[in-house]
Amino acid sequence: MDVISIRDFDKKWIESILSSAKKMEGKRLDKHSCKIVATLFFEPSTRTNMSFQSAANRLGARAIALYGEMSSQKKGESLVDTISVVSGYADVLVIRHPLEGSARLAADISKVPVVNAGDGGNQHPTQTLIDLYTIQKLKGRLSGLKVCLLGDLKYARAMRSLLYGLSMFGAETKLIAPKGLEMNRDIIKESKEKFDAKIEESGKMDFSGCDVLYICRIQKERFADPYEAEKLQKEFRVDEKLLENTKDDLAILHPLPKIDEISNAVSRLKQAKYFEQAHNGIPVRMAVLDAVLSDEVG
Repeated sequence: MDVISIRDFDKKWIESILSSAKKMEGKRLDKHSCKIVATLFFEPSTRTNMSFQSAANRLGARAIALYGEMSSQKKGESLVDTISVVSGYADVLVIRHPLEGSARLAADISKVPVVNAGDGGNQHPTQTLIDLYTIQKLKGRLSGLKVCLLGDLKYARAMRSLLYGLSMFGAETKLIAPKGLEMNRDIIKESKEKFDAKIEESGKMDFSGCDVLYICRIQKERFADPYEAEKLQKEFRVDEKLLENTKDDLAILHPLPKIDEISNAVSRLKQAKYFEQAHNGIPVRMAVLDAVLSDEVG
């Protein structure tokens, strides 16, 4: 009944979520008018937090929110105790927490289903569903596409989940990261062994031949040295010159927030689709909450 990692689900279930999301675009439903969705955010969030609350409201459910800086954790209460209490107040918990494995822990404790909205640098399953939905919507397919993942591939949880999801659906991926911020080797190995995925690794910002360029920021908050993070942020910046030899129909995505890794000129191009991508969070998270509240999680 929980949504903790994209690796917990098979292709059939993910396809059902993408299909449901398409049907829910722009809709307001009264399917879950007696249900309560609690969002527990112990890290800052704009899109994930608001889109989950909006999705709950559009399903007819009520959303209640708990923010870490205003919770009893500031008094020393443990996450275990917080989850034990709050799971008695709602029908599903949506949690974001800075510690890896925190969502899985919450699911083990909670009396109601838990949806992972990001646990440290580990997993962000609903972001991956949004990404897959967006790419499919823009390109009409997932299989056979070449997708470049650029940026901090070590700490960006969205990138870990996305590589697995793209591999499951038969996309070819090119991983481009600064030295020391490469993708976790276990994720690459698992994707290759499980899906026979085609995965290329590079330190050079060459996007020629790519159908989708997916950029993520340098995760400055997870660095011991913030100055090193700023240096890498400037070096791995996408501007119009870097896009000169790319496909005309290249789609540029980003999980947001973007800082300095994309120039303002690029954001004005028709290829920049990240705000549309963010808006897709509503129907996709509606589909996820609907599946959880209907007990249809595979």
